[in-house]
Amino acid sequence: MNLSKARISLYAVLIFLSGAAVGWFGLRLYTVNTVNANTVRNPEEWRKRYTGEMHTRLKLDGKQMDQLNSILDETHVRFTAARERIKPELDRIRSEQADKVRAMLTDPQKSEFEKMRREREEKEARERAQGKRPPGT
Repeated sequence: MNLSKARISLYAVLIFLSGAAVGWFGLRLYTVNTVNANTVRNPEEWRKRYTGEMHTRLKLDGKQMDQLNSILDETHVRFTAARERIKPELDRIRSEQADKVRAMLTDPQKSEFEKMRREREEKEARERAQGKRPPGT
């Protein structure tokens, strides 16, 4: 088969361009910013960041900062009360879900399921102790 120089050059350019396109897409995939919902789970860290941003961007004076802190304190109390009111219902829903899952599992699967639940509960307890998770969640 006799290929002309023009055809060989065209193939070389197409191979180069396809490599460049794959490289560009690979770079975009590698450098894409991921979304992390767990950026600030500690309520104290969140409050410090929030009040700092409010103070800086809105140029709040001392009186306004006191009012903002008062509002945040009141909101915290109300959220805690609401969480405590609905906690029994949430616990009941979680328990029903676990019972339904257990009912569909075989005996070996049930023991592994219970192990998974214990591990998750231990992890949540550690996160609460470290302040990464609010109490009651």
